Amino acid sequence: MIFPTGRGIAFVAAAPLVALLLAALTPKLWLLGPAYLGVVILALVGDFLLAMPRRRLGIAFDPPDMLFVGETATATLDLTPDGGRIPRLIEATIDHGATVEMPALLQIPLEGRQTIRTEIPLLPRRRGTVPLTMLWLRWTGPYGLIRIQVKQPLDALLKVVPNIRAVRAAAIALMRQDASFGIKDQRQLGDGSEFDALRDYQPGFDRRGIDWKHSARHRRLVSKEFRSERNHQIILALDTGHLMREPIGGIPRLDHAINAALLLSYASLKGGDRVGLFGFDARVRLRAEPLGGVDRFPRLQRMTAELDYAAAETNFTLGLTLLSQQLQRRSLIVLFTDFVDTVTAELMVENLGRLSGRHLVLFVTLQDPEFRAIVDAAPDSISGSMEAVARSVVADELRKERLVVFEKLRRLGVQCLEAPYNRVGTDLINRYLAIKQREMI
Repeated sequence: MIFPTGRGIAFVAAAPLVALLLAALTPKLWLLGPAYLGVVILALVGDFLLAMPRRRLGIAFDPPDMLFVGETATATLDLTPDGGRIPRLIEATIDHGATVEMPALLQIPLEGRQTIRTEIPLLPRRRGTVPLTMLWLRWTGPYGLIRIQVKQPLDALLKVVPNIRAVRAAAIALMRQDASFGIKDQRQLGDGSEFDALRDYQPGFDRRGIDWKHSARHRRLVSKEFRSERNHQIILALDTGHLMREPIGGIPRLDHAINAALLLSYASLKGGDRVGLFGFDARVRLRAEPLGGVDRFPRLQRMTAELDYAAAETNFTLGLTLLSQQLQRRSLIVLFTDFVDTVTAELMVENLGRLSGRHLVLFVTLQDPEFRAIVDAAPDSISGSMEAVARSVVADELRKERLVVFEKLRRLGVQCLEAPYNRVGTDLINRYLAIKQREMI
């Protein structure tokens, strides 16, 4: 496609003015006006003929195979000019989905006939698939009178998955510190509840480990050895309702929860436990039976990538009842969810209390930094605006109601964890290790 530039339009629009001016000042020279227009048209045609044609431009676009939520990746665009008057600058833009951020307009300077590689930053904000449909390029002729615009179909589909790179890095760092809590099979007196072996009692052993029956039979003191229990059952329950769609730090709460859940699943599988998934909102979206082995981690990753963002309100009665019916043995249930106040959390608290009668429930929610900033704002910083004062008062009331909900859950035997979005994975692992150390499952 060919378009005149602003300069070309200005030269053409000036032709009638030049003709009228010559006719008014020197009527005999009025023919110079049409001659001026003819020169301008010839210049436009010459600019088009001298410009680099589309067939002389090599285009190669290479998108990344996979993108991780909240992590910048790069796609490469190679342009190879080969013929005509090579322009100094080519402008480029890509039609893309709204869930990925990238520069709106790229300005690519050319240097002769050599290939120019441009790296395009891509920042995904949500999981899913993002289509890249069309690449648009435009450049001007050597005189700057016309603009050539071309389009190149891309038909690229970017896959945005949870950020497992951060999961693996954090898990590897934590694995070095948790050997005594069941991640590595170590036999330590007094630790764990699973019987391992009998051995002769030695001074310094825990006297509570003496097996008096076997000691009487062997006529010498015999002590029991225990080890940390393995093969626990961990259920990661993810609320996919409308509250989990709200962004924190530019990423939806659900994606922060999935990243933390994957971190916990990697550590649990590494420690010999079995991990299952359960996703729900108004209905059950995902159900995966608990399985063991680190080789199951890619399966969990693919399944969490399929969890979509729902606009419906979460039905805790339906979801948690079906989850309870599914479990045949005592499990650690880690629920990632959120709530607003005591009224909206009433059914959630009731069903969690019922669930905690048989299982150990860990309730995980995220701290909102903007909410905390409003609550913790100094009085002198908000005194100038009644709206700001009202917002601070309402935020403080909501904070108090959240504390009431947490207190109710703790009285029902539910473990509670509220952490910043950038630290929830680490805090969750620490709580998980503390639970295993205390043999609470």
